[in-house]
Amino acid sequence: MSPVIQGIITIIIGVGGCVGYFYFANLFIDKVLFPARGENAGRNINRANMIRPWVFLFPAMFALGLYLMYPVVGSFFRSLYDRSGDEFVGLGNYARLFNNPDFRQAFLNNILWALVVPAGATFLGLVIAQLTDRLRWGNIAKSLVFMPMAISFVGASLIWRFVYAQDGDIGIINAIRFYFGAEEGIDPLQIPFWNNFLLMIILIWIQTGFAMVILSAALRGIPEETVEAAIIDGANPFQVFFKIKVPQIMGTIVVVWTTITILVLKVFDIVYTMTGGNFGTEILPSFMMDFMFRDDGQATAVAFVIMLVVLPVMIWNIAQARKEMR
Repeated sequence: MSPVIQGIITIIIGVGGCVGYFYFANLFIDKVLFPARGENAGRNINRANMIRPWVFLFPAMFALGLYLMYPVVGSFFRSLYDRSGDEFVGLGNYARLFNNPDFRQAFLNNILWALVVPAGATFLGLVIAQLTDRLRWGNIAKSLVFMPMAISFVGASLIWRFVYAQDGDIGIINAIRFYFGAEEGIDPLQIPFWNNFLLMIILIWIQTGFAMVILSAALRGIPEETVEAAIIDGANPFQVFFKIKVPQIMGTIVVVWTTITILVLKVFDIVYTMTGGNFGTEILPSFMMDFMFRDDGQATAVAFVIMLVVLPVMIWNIAQARKEMR
């Protein structure tokens, strides 16, 4: 069958199914379940109006539950079994994880990422948003800062490999070292501990544009009257920024911070492309990758730990976003 005909049939079945579901569900509620006739007509109408939204929402809630909850529950049960999935080991995989020094190293590195990257990206985004709003060519500057958002993590990593190259004719770090008299180049990505910060710079470079755009919109939403009143009262530019503007957009700053934090806790591409998790740069997703295809029990246990770490931040992020909407 031609793909075009398949597509048309799929659309007809999908759209027709939705229309049919809503039509017959409505008919069932009004004519069978709660008919608007007899002595209880008024009460039946109220009950039908109460239950109708949930009946209409049911397909979406069912699909969401199927595609979101089933993998979570299935992964948790898989993490309770051994490598082959035949023997139940309870929390044995989790015990092995927490006794593994590589897992502890990856966990600590993830915490370091979650502290440094959101702070760096949000701070730079806020400062750039404030400064570029006052410039005539501010929109051009914002476009340049936002441009890395269009680059994939792997692409950005390849760009920064040139920056960190050992060859002084290519890498900036070694070019500076040679300028000040160094005789041999070094590979910055092989310097333990500090190489983590070199990898974080890549994600800060990418996410600063996102933070800048959101915070710039928030800054423009501040009433001019409050700023003018502060200036009339004698506040200098720093006091206006830190004591007038920042408190008024604190909710947006928190949302940006937590959104970047959620992204950071799931980052994988940069570490895997730049170091493969070697030289002390292992993080939880790259650590999970070490077990994939050879020990599904351990791999799913790491995945579940990542989910538990991300979940509170995500809930807080949603709560803050709702507060902002109100």
